[in-house]
Amino acid sequence: MAKLTQVSRPKSAKPLDWRRAISDHVAYALLVYTGLQIFFTVHALNEGASGMLPYLALIVLVGGIIPVWRRFEARWSGLDDADATNPAYATAFRRDITALWALAIGLPFALTLLFKGLLAAF
Repeated sequence: MAKLTQVSRPKSAKPLDWRRAISDHVAYALLVYTGLQIFFTVHALNEGASGMLPYLALIVLVGGIIPVWRRFEARWSGLDDADATNPAYATAFRRDITALWALAIGLPFALTLLFKGLLAAF
């Protein structure tokens, strides 16, 4: 008996929606930024200060970065449906994603160095 084989057809690739992609990156970057702030900056502040100061600083630092993240997202959320999947925006998207992740990862380390320097000076 002949065996029937099913030919699988490649699914057409769904175009990337820049609006959704930037929103995902912003959400993940905020999580990474907050996690790094908790582990590095608050730890550095705990070494030099006691009480509620490190936790208040964490709230201020996380609350202060949210408007910056919203700016990244706002640049892309205004695109219409045709532009949202336009591959011509790939370079600009990559540039924004690189800046977003550089801030999300680099800023907690820079702030930790700044706080340690300030605490050492006093």
